[in-house]
Amino acid sequence: MQDRDKLYIDGAWVASTGAGTIDVVNSTTEEVIGRIPEGTADDVDRAVKAAKAAFRGWAATSVEERGKYLQRITEGLQARMMEIAQTVSTEVGMPVNLSMIIQAGLPTMTFGSMPQIVDSFPWEEQVGNSLIVREPVGVVGCITPWNYPLHQIAAKVAPALAAGCTVVLKPSEVAPLNAFILAEIIDEVGLPAGVFNLVTGVGPVVGEAIAAHPAVDMVSFTGSTRAGKRVSQVAADNVKRVALELGGKSANVILDDADFERAVSDGVGKCFLNSGQTCSALTRMLVPRSRLAEAEEIAVKAAESYTPGDPFADGTRLGPLVSAAQRQRVRDYINKGVEEGAKLLTGGAEAPEGLEKGYFVRPTVFSDVRTDMTIAQEEIFGPVLSIIPFDSEDEAVEIANDTVYGLAGGVWAGDAEKAKAVARRLRTGQVEVNGGSFNPLAPFGGYKQSGVGRELGTHGLEEFLEVKALQL
Repeated sequence: MQDRDKLYIDGAWVASTGAGTIDVVNSTTEEVIGRIPEGTADDVDRAVKAAKAAFRGWAATSVEERGKYLQRITEGLQARMMEIAQTVSTEVGMPVNLSMIIQAGLPTMTFGSMPQIVDSFPWEEQVGNSLIVREPVGVVGCITPWNYPLHQIAAKVAPALAAGCTVVLKPSEVAPLNAFILAEIIDEVGLPAGVFNLVTGVGPVVGEAIAAHPAVDMVSFTGSTRAGKRVSQVAADNVKRVALELGGKSANVILDDADFERAVSDGVGKCFLNSGQTCSALTRMLVPRSRLAEAEEIAVKAAESYTPGDPFADGTRLGPLVSAAQRQRVRDYINKGVEEGAKLLTGGAEAPEGLEKGYFVRPTVFSDVRTDMTIAQEEIFGPVLSIIPFDSEDEAVEIANDTVYGLAGGVWAGDAEKAKAVARRLRTGQVEVNGGSFNPLAPFGGYKQSGVGRELGTHGLEEFLEVKALQL
């Protein structure tokens, strides 16, 4: 059991003002593996006051000194990568070999990228008779999800600290144990008291208190579009800055001259990563109607190679979903797809054979999906792929853009220039061209209801900076 009975506020481990605790559940065994404090609005108030008191000193700390702290945090993360990977795999269910690369590797890279980014960043520039300076926003409330828990924390906390902001973090209560590892590392490297604070709890209490607090200058939130709208509403009372990274229903457009074997197989993998619990997952595969049967055959073969199982077992390619509630949600969407007339090629709502325990869902592929179907419009957050046929390139673009979301996408074509031309027409924050790999230094964020603002790299740093003009 990993019982965590303290919050991290003002440079010390302290008890919550409330007596409640929240169980953390192993998504594979359904057993309780730990408990965390159920934080209160009073805990948030303590943390925000500590962050506000620490802000002036941290903002005045040199860029070089802040970079050194971030480098030491990076080294602490590197030393505990296996522990982080195992913790997240237990909480979320990602196969542990992938967790080492993604769940432990990406946050380490994000912290590690910051010293170099701040060193080369143009903090001041001359424009005519004005000196344009960039300064930290102030106290930042970070509210993060469970699917890539430490990566999403790092994408906010690392640039916020690098910018000179102080932080109050509320991690997801579903997968919070990894956040305590980061807090331990931050404590060990001696970050000044109050610069980083950790308050665990539920969104309607701790998240709302952070978004509503008048001394919080900015809220950076990652999660569902529904919850993001609520954060925006609460934050609006204080007219504070809000950065949102929300849902997605990303389209993977495979054009007629693409290498179908490669494109379709890759697309299935991009849909099923982390058991489909990925906001940027390529969940809609758009293929020419004339090659639909070929795409279906390749997709079924690829999907059936994603063997569900224990994330710590050899050969597992698909772990469980994070919770019973998430499993039920995904099963409901699969049933909805069948009810609305989509063609079920493989998978289904029932538990995978031999895996009645654990929050497992069969890797599922639908075809003949129409763009007005629920499974083509709503974010499922499970291993469910919708194949949608199109009759022309223009129609493919129209279908791809026909959702309220705009987070990610993909385009495959034999002609790379044609692929890029179509990618430019997609109303979305990122597009993979012929399987281009994820770049942790490229801006990540969405159009439309996928969010406001960008994370990662230089663009991620800019989110936490105010711009001031000195007229000389």
